[in-house]
Amino acid sequence: MTTPAPPRSLWQRLGRAPLLALLTQGTTPDRIAFTLAVGTACSVFPFLGATTALNVGVGLWLRLNQLLLLGLNYLLTPVQLVMIFAYVRLGEWVWQDADGHFSVAEMLRVFREGSLAGFLQRFGWAGIHAFTSWLLTTPLLVAGLYAALRPALRRLASKPAVGT
Repeated sequence: MTTPAPPRSLWQRLGRAPLLALLTQGTTPDRIAFTLAVGTACSVFPFLGATTALNVGVGLWLRLNQLLLLGLNYLLTPVQLVMIFAYVRLGEWVWQDADGHFSVAEMLRVFREGSLAGFLQRFGWAGIHAFTSWLLTTPLLVAGLYAALRPALRRLASKPAVGT
């Protein structure tokens, strides 16, 4: 006859168990590759301040490893800044809008000195251009990264751990 397990404490139910679930969620090589691919796409979203919320939301929806997503998000911040400009330029090409009035320095100056309405009036189309090109390139980015990372992570997982 087995004895019943002792009741779990409040710390185990509300602290330890959710934290362990968060740390071990999505630990197969394929899930890690998918998490890295999706996290990269979310982390280069062309709007400052939105990538963390996007990573959390998509991660919860797809049940991806949140710690991996958020760590990747912070590592890719410099890449995001470069990609904003690239996405705007690609969007201008897609929309066939060759005005090219977008510059990061001018955008920051108008944001700092002007009103929100003035900023949106001046740079609203740049946001639409960037968002359009991000939407068009995201499936390619996710598929390419997943295809590249999955075999490498599978090989890494099949190697014996050091010291065993």
